[in-house]
Amino acid sequence: MKIKLIIFFSVFFLLKANAQNSITGRITDAGTHEELPGVNIIINDLSLGTVSNNNGQYKINKIPDGQFFVTFSFVGYEDKTRTVDFQGHKITIDIKLNPLVIQGQEVVITGNFTGTQHENTVRISSLEMKDITHVTQPSFMASLESVPGVSMITKGPGVGTPVIRGLSLSNVLVLNKGIPMANFQFSEDHPYLIDGLGIGRVEIIKGPASLMYGSGAIGGVINLVAEPVAREGSIEGVVSMKAFSNTMGTLSSIELKGNQKGFVYGAGTEINSNKDFIPGGGATAFNTRFNTHSVKLNAGIIKKIGSFRLFYDFNRSKLGMAVPPALELVTVRGRKNEVWYQDLADQLLISKNKIFLGNLKLQADFSYQNNNRRLQGSQLTSVRELVNMRLKTFTYLLKSVYHFSESTKAFLGLQGMSQTNRNGEAPQHIIPDANLNDVSVFSMVRHSFGSLAILEAGIRYDYRMIIVPKHFAGINNGTLMPRLVRKFVNVSASIGSTIHFNENMLLRFNLASAFRSPNIAELTQNGMHGNRYDIGNTNLKNQQNVEADLGFHIHTTYTTFEISTFYNYIENYIFLSHTADTISNGTKIYRYKQTPSHLLGGEISIHVHPASIDWLHLKANYAYIYAKKNSGGYLPLIPANKLHFEIMLRKNIWKMFRTSFIKVACDYVLAQNHAAEFETTTPGYFLFNAGIGTDLKVKNRIFSFSLMATNLIDKQYMDHLSTLKDVNIYNMGRNISLNIRIPFGIKK
Repeated sequence: MKIKLIIFFSVFFLLKANAQNSITGRITDAGTHEELPGVNIIINDLSLGTVSNNNGQYKINKIPDGQFFVTFSFVGYEDKTRTVDFQGHKITIDIKLNPLVIQGQEVVITGNFTGTQHENTVRISSLEMKDITHVTQPSFMASLESVPGVSMITKGPGVGTPVIRGLSLSNVLVLNKGIPMANFQFSEDHPYLIDGLGIGRVEIIKGPASLMYGSGAIGGVINLVAEPVAREGSIEGVVSMKAFSNTMGTLSSIELKGNQKGFVYGAGTEINSNKDFIPGGGATAFNTRFNTHSVKLNAGIIKKIGSFRLFYDFNRSKLGMAVPPALELVTVRGRKNEVWYQDLADQLLISKNKIFLGNLKLQADFSYQNNNRRLQGSQLTSVRELVNMRLKTFTYLLKSVYHFSESTKAFLGLQGMSQTNRNGEAPQHIIPDANLNDVSVFSMVRHSFGSLAILEAGIRYDYRMIIVPKHFAGINNGTLMPRLVRKFVNVSASIGSTIHFNENMLLRFNLASAFRSPNIAELTQNGMHGNRYDIGNTNLKNQQNVEADLGFHIHTTYTTFEISTFYNYIENYIFLSHTADTISNGTKIYRYKQTPSHLLGGEISIHVHPASIDWLHLKANYAYIYAKKNSGGYLPLIPANKLHFEIMLRKNIWKMFRTSFIKVACDYVLAQNHAAEFETTTPGYFLFNAGIGTDLKVKNRIFSFSLMATNLIDKQYMDHLSTLKDVNIYNMGRNISLNIRIPFGIKK
């Protein structure tokens, strides 16, 4: 029924489309005045765009009425953004691009309002796909660690769970094209099933974002933004290939997209296969192999009245588990998953619709996600399939944005979710069958005081109900648990401001209250989970926080400097703690508890490009975090403080080559001596990395090649957030990756 509802709304909106606006112009080099072919022009809210021709000319049709950001970008040049008001007529905008020295502000969509970086009251970090391509990790999620303040809980290279400023798991919300992922994220062993197919960039909010996204965004948000549609009248594609020396891994994908008179479509598939990885020093981390494959399809129409798109994502992952029973059986390095592995499948159907009525913008998003988590044991376990849980989630978002004037705009939104968890025939019901329903209303206002300052304020109300029927739990499911009904109500708010001292210098301040309701696992879990026995707490309360963020930013032609600090107080912080109790075989029992806690820290980064040496770039950043319970003791899963240095030699344009570079970098990770009660301290370590690459321009297409290396000296080390510490397995040793990206066109 829910899938039919998504399709109904998509078809309904598609039938509303009619004629449209257009924009044309010519793009040249600001210094030489030469025409620039191959420049990307994107209307951000629509993901609609084109590429300039050999004469530097461009044209985009079928643009709805309303005010939109138009971004002009080209490899080797600074991005330029224009705010354009389309009201039923043709618009001509000629653009002069300056050669890139240090990238300026870009347009982001994950904040409270779509806008440039300098307009947001919270800093939103943005990673373009070209940046992610140059990362050597086989896992897409691991590439996000390049952002200061973002870390990763890992169980080998195939399993990664994000950490933002010390908060993780259910405290961080991952969005796929703006849709919250439902992925059993209560555990560090359960990775998000995401990949880079169809993704244009990743935007990251560091700090509370519950006002926009609800429960789970108390620590921050990671949003995978869809790539722009193909330019009108074209069919184009790209083939990407990666090879990894450490895991003998290969990652291959092919994508195709088209645009015929406003009808847009796309398809892609990816296969990622890796052997057991080799830790520093040369040993083998047996049964850390992983294999994933995914398929993505999309179709839609972009017309004058708006954009209406339908997406389907499928991901299947088999992730080896380096747990004691597996390490006794797996003694030969391999690629195929045979014993003790997670067998995960995820299907996601999304309907995203926008209607533009002059100053009023209406958004209606619907999604249905079907996530199946299975745990496969071995021939020595009582049955081969130990766990089989299916999580089905339906979400909706109705939102209207109104521009009262050029300086004032506001939005009003209604958001909700219906979720069910069901156990299959497998014997272990770690989480019982359960139903969850919630509904929220939220609103925010933004006012601009000319070019001097921006002020934002908003409020949100949430209601959630969780129902767990009577069920058997515990050892051999021998204990009858009573029916559980819990209701959670919350009000959250935020206020923030950006003060512009001049075009290049600004100050951001944001004060936000966010919340997270206890999840089903924290309330009701009862069973073996890895090497421990977890028991939930039915009396848990809402986790509520208040965080103050202060950031200072300077951007000049040759230097970027940024410093951000925060203080985060959390009432009723939920955490897992070991007890003195054990089950019959001696396994320790862990229980969920709550206590007031606080986190403080920040990030500082600098990028210098000496004016007299136009090919040299120097970068450095440092991330600091301190997290403690108010009653004493440290919070679990807190990353160590990290210092990063990078020296890059880059030539933006040289004949047919674009952004050719050579770089060396090092990471100094300090010792983490502030371990939680069931953790161990971790010594510091130093990693040395390097890379070389270039973009080759051939007939207005950009071919990308790079050779990247991490841990070049093959350092033997353990990251504090690696859960393989429990089985004494070190992190990955030297890894060299070859990355190739080849675009192609079928129809221009």
